[in-house]
Amino acid sequence: MMNKNATIQVRIDTKTKNEAKNILDQLHISVSDAIGIFLKQVCLNKGLPFDVKIPNKETVKALRQAQNKAELSAFESTDALFKELDG
Repeated sequence: MMNKNATIQVRIDTKTKNEAKNILDQLHISVSDAIGIFLKQVCLNKGLPFDVKIPNKETVKALRQAQNKAELSAFESTDALFKELDG
């Protein structure tokens, strides 16, 4: 086992910290261990362990519409949804 002797200080808003801590508590993982897991994944992936992208204009438009609940469709069943998607 590696000797844990390095310290990292992180500044983050209280709401995010508390929300993450509550989730991690349910998983029985400390915030410190979660940060360690993240950093190990950065090393293994030689970068962030998830895609970080600037959304294109179409995606930004869709996100805004979803946030505003504009132009959203409702379906009575999944069958009706798939029928609509098939054209």
